[in-house]
Amino acid sequence: MPKRAPLPRGGGLFGEAPPEAKHVAAHQANIDGGSRGNPGPAAYGVVVRDGSGAIVARLKKYIGQNTNNVAEYFGLIAALDYAQTHGVRALRVESDSELMVKQMRGQYKVKSAELKPLFERAKKMSQGLESFRIEHVYREQNREADALVNQALDETRRPGTGVAADKPSTRENTMRLVARCKDGRLEPVEPLNLPDGTEVEILLRLRK
Repeated sequence: MPKRAPLPRGGGLFGEAPPEAKHVAAHQANIDGGSRGNPGPAAYGVVVRDGSGAIVARLKKYIGQNTNNVAEYFGLIAALDYAQTHGVRALRVESDSELMVKQMRGQYKVKSAELKPLFERAKKMSQGLESFRIEHVYREQNREADALVNQALDETRRPGTGVAADKPSTRENTMRLVARCKDGRLEPVEPLNLPDGTEVEILLRLRK
């Protein structure tokens, strides 16, 4: 009995590249987004490699007070924007955000009002490429992008404070706090007289 020829695999948005795009060497973008506080100070990091595996771009940016998921989408959009502005026709994206990957692949619905416009923008940009794939990887495989996120966050904080650089300091919202640790708890040396419900950010400096 003659062997059957294998069925052709679909060339959809997130599947195998269509035949006319197979000759295009795909760029790879490892992306990450993070927030310290969630929501809190947030940033994204992107590492772009060309078809030979050489790094051609390292992108990072602080995006203000946002959630991890918003930062992840900003990273994806930054990678897609790089592809568009540099004539990249085929792009493979790797991210450790399972939520974003499954939303972009159509496996999860986008229910969040803050993510929906970012998702729609990323989807539209991805459809402008000849070939686009997005895959989930573990954090260990995404260390370079993660390092860029932390660099962007660290660079936006003034030395010796926990205040983001784009958040101007005023006498009304900043103060110096000296506290001692007792029974595993921090106790202020002087009373703070803060209203109930006030949120504070503490930067610890250990002194012997």
